[in-house]
Amino acid sequence: MGEEAAGVRPELVREAEVSLLECKVCFERFGHRQQRRPRNLPCGHVVCLACVAALAHPRSLALECPFCRRACRACDTSDCLPVLHLLELLGSTLHASPAAHSAAPCAPGVFTCHHAFGGWGTLVNPTGLALCPKTGRVVVVHDGKRRVKIFDSGGGGAHQFGEKGDAAHDVKYPLDVAVTNNCHVVVTDAGDHSLKVFDFFGQIKLVVGKQFSLPWGVEITPQNQVLVTDAEAGTLHLLEVDFPEGVLRRTERLQAQLCNPRGVAVSWLTGAVAILEHPWPLGTAGDNTRVKVFSPAMQLIGQVDSFGLNLLFPSKITVSAVAFDHQGNVIVADTSGPAIICLGKPEEFPALKPMVSHGLSRPVALAFTKENSLLVLDTASHSIKVFKVMEGNGG
Repeated sequence: MGEEAAGVRPELVREAEVSLLECKVCFERFGHRQQRRPRNLPCGHVVCLACVAALAHPRSLALECPFCRRACRACDTSDCLPVLHLLELLGSTLHASPAAHSAAPCAPGVFTCHHAFGGWGTLVNPTGLALCPKTGRVVVVHDGKRRVKIFDSGGGGAHQFGEKGDAAHDVKYPLDVAVTNNCHVVVTDAGDHSLKVFDFFGQIKLVVGKQFSLPWGVEITPQNQVLVTDAEAGTLHLLEVDFPEGVLRRTERLQAQLCNPRGVAVSWLTGAVAILEHPWPLGTAGDNTRVKVFSPAMQLIGQVDSFGLNLLFPSKITVSAVAFDHQGNVIVADTSGPAIICLGKPEEFPALKPMVSHGLSRPVALAFTKENSLLVLDTASHSIKVFKVMEGNGG
């Protein structure tokens, strides 16, 4: 059947093929060889044989579906014949190169997915993402047994720490993470309403408690100070910390009367501060969001909310994360699209430019590397997706 005759755009067909033909646990393409064969779980979900083996207990062969948690045994799985037949029909029309992971063709001038890493088991419901300025390593907080996971710059697993537990230095429910200029890891913990500082090897250096109602977003300034939003109190705080000594030197409340502030970002080019607000009260179903940008002196210089964006954009936008690129543009993640969108510079708000419109499920955090690659934390696929500007687009 011809794609054109069927009235379906070829790029949409290719996107569907890529989605159907990759394991959603390891993001490898299915194939006919043993380890890549698609296997049906009793619940109906499909994973590759290698992931079945990795998820199964070595003696009992018991495992849980990574998507719906239904229990089964490895011997209860079977070949997924529809996917195997589709592989035969497609032959060699799709390529299993790393650039094919989650990557559908994108419009000129935007980013395209280069590769992805993580996946279910390696990460569990991740919530925060940061880059180490010195080493380029990627730091993620998630719901695993050890809450802080560090990857090398290529996506390989380096180490992890931050035990799940009730001790003062344990990490109970991490929301966000940042990395200082001298490689200390700062985590906001909703479990005990604290801010926790570790060295890069996982040794606890400082716990800041009793000052926050619900610490949420965290970011490091160019001066190596810590910015923290308090979602319940509606405030933004600045902390000066002696990180090697593990001593809190000073705290200052920079903003009050914010509406459920969560994400926070700092432009290293201009010093501007962006805050993501959720004007609906905590615990309600509202999905209206608002981005406010302040000057280094904390004067409001720009803001835009979901209502205003929806007047200018053809589809609904619900902002889940905010960041600055190297040129000082405000970049947001949109869970309704899902998409990554450039809002432009604060004085130009809003100058909408879609950057990523394919290959995402639920983006919740953003970071730019020194090489201008865009890292997106996709909590629905439990992975980090690396996007790069297509050759010839110039950014």
